[in-house]
Amino acid sequence: MLDMLRGRGVKSVNSEKVGLGSIRRPVLGLALGGGAARGFAHIGIMRTLLANGIVPDVVVGTSIGAAVGGAYAAGRLDALEDWARSLQGVRNILGYLDIRLNGSGLIGGAKLASRLEESIGQTMIEDLPMKYASVATEIRTGHEIWLTHGRLVEAMRASYALPGIFAPVMIGDRWLVDGALVNPVPVSAARALGAEIVIAVNLSTDIFTHSTTIYSHGAMPTPVAAPVAEETPAKRRFPRIFSPEKTVKREFFGTAGRPGISSVMVDAFNIMQDRITRARLAGDPPDLLITPRVGQFGWFDFHRAEELIAHGTRAAERALEQIQETIDVLAPAPEGAVPKTVE
Repeated sequence: MLDMLRGRGVKSVNSEKVGLGSIRRPVLGLALGGGAARGFAHIGIMRTLLANGIVPDVVVGTSIGAAVGGAYAAGRLDALEDWARSLQGVRNILGYLDIRLNGSGLIGGAKLASRLEESIGQTMIEDLPMKYASVATEIRTGHEIWLTHGRLVEAMRASYALPGIFAPVMIGDRWLVDGALVNPVPVSAARALGAEIVIAVNLSTDIFTHSTTIYSHGAMPTPVAAPVAEETPAKRRFPRIFSPEKTVKREFFGTAGRPGISSVMVDAFNIMQDRITRARLAGDPPDLLITPRVGQFGWFDFHRAEELIAHGTRAAERALEQIQETIDVLAPAPEGAVPKTVE
């Protein structure tokens, strides 16, 4: 994979030759966070890093980050980007969602898994040309699971199995769901796999900004009732035929005055992920953090891939100078080289 990238004019930061000896560049790790459709921004970020000679040696991801990172590690980033850009409408997206009202998730996930299987095939994680890990959560125990061997597609599916939306995935003897429940931006996994410099991507930076506490809240004052106008007899209408499909749709998406099941689940997951991300990054901060401003995009805005990729590109471009400075500072001097003197 690295040879292929070099053939395209992309030079790995770990192979540069300078002066009398060879500089051993630090091992570079990439930790890609979760965020559903917002994760398409990862594509623009990776494209920008690679175009500037910043080639990761370790790639770890949570949820959509595991999918994009896995596609890159398997040499299928082009295919993933082509597919993402082809999702031009909501109807196109719904074609990949096998919705069901029984089982442990609203979406079975078989159709999407088949699409991944077509692109990636039976690729095994241990056969990838770089270190890779997908982060998932074990239900019942809450264990954080790092998937570092086995079928790549299964590792991706387990990491993005949002509880209540996608059905859990069994790998080995464990039922696994979305890794964002425990580690939304997996910096710790990248370090454990040997990364000396970790570049992390957080997709939820600008969703809630600085949430606060409302110290005193209760029922609103009862408004003064307006005079009731005299009712006029309504025209008699035939009762509408009961439609289970419309009822389910109304309950799932909600109405103007009341949130539906989907919006409640997504907002709750957003809040939880934001708080966990802040805590995890404070305890184990990355060396560099890229924060694309994608909070205005919804979790299911997969049809807006082109905009999301562009946001990722801009975010990576803003971080390039700092990334290169960090790599240069941590790169040891070549053996036998004469130290530079400040003029």
